[in-house]
Amino acid sequence: MPKPADRSPFNAPRWTEGQAREVIAALAHSGKSVNAFATEHGLDPQRVYLWRRRVAGGDGTTFRELVVRPSATVSVAERNGPFEVVLPSGVVVRIPASFDAVALVRLLEVLAQARTC
Repeated sequence: MPKPADRSPFNAPRWTEGQAREVIAALAHSGKSVNAFATEHGLDPQRVYLWRRRVAGGDGTTFRELVVRPSATVSVAERNGPFEVVLPSGVVVRIPASFDAVALVRLLEVLAQARTC
């Protein structure tokens, strides 16, 4: 892959989000490691890592849709009590029974939007 022209984001002292997306797309298309790609294009690998995290939606955390179906053996009292969500990282999110349903819907909408950014 030839070196990009002088007007490309590869030579810009600062990147806009669009320029960073262009560089990250070129990285993905190259199939190379970040270090090999950055060296080839005269970039600081940390800059590429930083922007890859930013345009990928944050810290690399991914969300998966979860459909919860109550077990037939769960009592009504247990269904209305607090519940826990255990993330793959081991972090436990405890939701009290008093948690506002409208707030929960808003939280889920935010998490769904974050996945598509």
